[in-house]
Amino acid sequence: MELEEKIIITQKELPSGKCQVKFTFQDEQVPMYGYLLTQEPKPVGEIIEEITKRMHQRMLQLENSQHFSITNHVKDDHQFYLYSA
Repeated sequence: MELEEKIIITQKELPSGKCQVKFTFQDEQVPMYGYLLTQEPKPVGEIIEEITKRMHQRMLQLENSQHFSITNHVKDDHQFYLYSA
């Protein structure tokens, strides 16, 4: 997948035993970075797969939130944070 080739990650184990993954997307148009909180350290392939899955979910949520609806709302994901640089 094209998105996976642009992801750079670093992992840090927290005192709680969870693992914080900082990731950046090397995109020329909209550079982004974010954090993923996992229960334990995982192999790089699994982390990148999880990040791309959540990115696609976030994009779909943003597309759907463009249409005004009282019943549909974007759920907060306290394990995944995404920012534009």
